[in-house]
Amino acid sequence: MRRHQAGYRECPLSRSVFRAIDVGMKCFAKSIIPALAFACASAYAEIPDAPDAPPPGEATPKSLNEALEKLNLPGIKINVEEWSVDVDSTVALRGGLLELVACMKDTKEHESIIAVEAKASHIHAALLLLGAEPGNPAIRKIVGDGPDSRFIDKPPRGGKIDVYLVLDTDDGKKEYPVTEFIQQAREDFDHTGNPVEHDDEPESFPSHSFLFTGSVLVEREEGQPRQYIADYSGNVISLVTFGDEMMSKPGFHDDSNYALMWEVRNDKLPALDEPVILRLKPQRGDGAEVGTGGVEAAEGGLDADDGE
Repeated sequence: MRRHQAGYRECPLSRSVFRAIDVGMKCFAKSIIPALAFACASAYAEIPDAPDAPPPGEATPKSLNEALEKLNLPGIKINVEEWSVDVDSTVALRGGLLELVACMKDTKEHESIIAVEAKASHIHAALLLLGAEPGNPAIRKIVGDGPDSRFIDKPPRGGKIDVYLVLDTDDGKKEYPVTEFIQQAREDFDHTGNPVEHDDEPESFPSHSFLFTGSVLVEREEGQPRQYIADYSGNVISLVTFGDEMMSKPGFHDDSNYALMWEVRNDKLPALDEPVILRLKPQRGDGAEVGTGGVEAAEGGLDADDGE
């Protein structure tokens, strides 16, 4: 299970979506609603920093979903009552090692619990509508010159997002934290091929909160829309470090097979290809871990080939 190498090509998304994401990164999404509306009306106009967000009680389903409709982000709904972004998804995997919680459809279903119908950049834009604050994926950079130069690793940063799956049950739709679907990966056979019996239960996944790292925006051609790299890799919510994921765990996590720590827990998971809802709830007023790496990446500080 190795890193997907993104094929860079002209981005099919509207300029307005990328301008919206650019603005969100630059102002850390205190409120993106006015900027999004302005971006949809004038893609290349100079957009000022957005003002402070209104209190949650002043936001309405109508105002947020009207902004969402202007951006044309299919498969995504703003749920004001839950203060969440709800994304149409399907079950992609019911057993095996995991590198992702969620991938884009037709990308990495062999190592992800669910596949989302929406683009990663569209989900990013919807999170900005709720005031979520993007940071940066893990970055490896060179510092210093000549013989004194060295690599340093910058950890991922971003606002905290709580991740849930909403399933159809006999009692109606029910929300479960994503920890209910991930468990410690353990060997079923020893090195001789004999079965291994485990006396204890597998370790549970530690938290359903992830960092809104915001992937990377790269300008490949002057005057063309910037490319949101997670739209090509498919890395929406990652358990390992790729360097382009939209959301990730804190810290650095190797993607080599021997280092993979987590597998699917399927006792509550529906059958393959069954519809589920990915629910993303930005935490508010929590002192979220937000850095400037997303801005640096958006401004070209991180090349598309970095992080290999």
